[in-house]
Parts: sequence; structure tokens; C-alpha cells
Amino acid sequence: MEKKKKQPIALVTGGGSGIGLAIARKFTENGIHTIILGRDPDKLNAAKKNLGPLCEEIRFDLDHLSALPGLLKEITNRFGAVNILVNNAGVNLKKEFREVTDGEFQQVLLTNVAAVFALSREVVKKMPETGNRSIINISSMASRYGIPKVIAYTASKSAIEGMTRSMAVDLSPQGIRVNCIAPGFIETEMSSKALNGDQERMQKVLSRTPMGVLGKPEDIADAALFFATDASRFITGVVLPVDGGNSIGF
Repeated sequence: MEKKKKQPIALVTGGGSGIGLAIARKFTENGIHTIILGRDPDKLNAAKKNLGPLCEEIRFDLDHLSALPGLLKEITNRFGAVNILVNNAGVNLKKEFREVTDGEFQQVLLTNVAAVFALSREVVKKMPETGNRSIINISSMASRYGIPKVIAYTASKSAIEGMTRSMAVDLSPQGIRVNCIAPGFIETEMSSKALNGDQERMQKVLSRTPMGVLGKPEDIADAALFFATDASRFITGVVLPVDGGNSIGF
């Protein structure tokens, strides 16, 4: 395929659905050539058709860490150097603490932490040396306070917030900004699995959210666009809650 020359170029993991798809849509609507990465070919194909010519799709399993250098080489050769990375892909595990196995815990950390680090490292190696360059990590309210039955997910998202600050210190002198969005409870397939059928949990979520509603994926997309552009040119190392006040609610 002939190399695309349009800039800027964004890579959004988990871009075939939910928050990732909303971010990809927001980017393409604003003229950003966006590559969506995911495991499900049907979701990726549907997203590409929906988002139009500024969207490219690549099927890839981020758990295959050793294949990441090859992935970035392919992306760079086909489309050009990525200057916006959104680390959105992630998995959850809702299970009683004492029943979580070592393997399950490690699997969540592999996808949600190790893959974020390894992909970010490979993207940075091939980023342009000048211009707007931004890495956007996605955290969770689980990193802000104790939520029952999500020990592995909580550990992973707490790590992401710490990594954001460390990455910002390491990379900002090179002109690469690193920020993080901590979504509150957003209407997605993942949140539906956690909340549907658990009215007690749903009521608790809404009662401690001052705005009294779940957020939309588009709310996260708006924040991602802000961090992806020069509008946030003097901001790095920030963890931004987009949660309707959930993190400060009572």
C-alpha cells in the first residue's frame, strides 16, 4: 500500500467499539488520520466503514508483546510515523477477591499495563522528532477509590496513572506530552456487564455522581481530542477525571 502522507496520524487501541471508537470518530471528524487497533475483525471492519477514508484498521492482539516492534514498523511503512497514541484497550475482571487466580491477575496486568508500556515504547522510538506529539492513557475511577470485586483491574489502572506521571517526566523534555483520562461510569459494553443486573451497584454509582447520570463515550472523546492537539500544549503528566463529579461525590 502506498504510504499515506496526511498528518497528524493517531493510533487508537481498542478502537473498534465503545470509548475507543468514540475517540477515533472524534479524531477523524477533526482531520486526524486514525489507525484503530483491535482483536475483533467484525468490529474493526464496521468501524472503518462508519468512520470513512481517514480511518485505517489493523487486527492485532496487544498481548503479543514480542510482535510490537514489527507492528510499528508496518504502521510506519504504510502510513507514516504515529504522533498521537491513545492507549485505550483494556480488559476487566469482576470476581470475588479470594477467587481470583494468579493467572487471571497476571492476564489483566499483561493487557492493561505491560502492553501499554511496550506499545508506548515502540511508538516513541518512531515518533517524528518535531511537531505535536502526544500519548493519552486511559485510566478509571477504580484507581480513585476502592471498588469491590475488581482487584486486578484496580491494580492495573492505578499502575497506568503512575506510569503516566513517570512517562511525562521521561518524555516531555523530548517534546512528547503524556496525559491520562480517568473516565467515570460511562455507557459502554464493559460498564453494562458490571452494572446491569446489579441494581445496588448502579444506584450507588448514580447516587454518588453529582450530575446523576452515566457519561457518554463522546465525553471521553472530547477530552482525548483536547490532549491530542496544541490546545493542551503546556499540559503533561495530568490525570483528568471525566466523571460527572463521581470522584468528588459523597
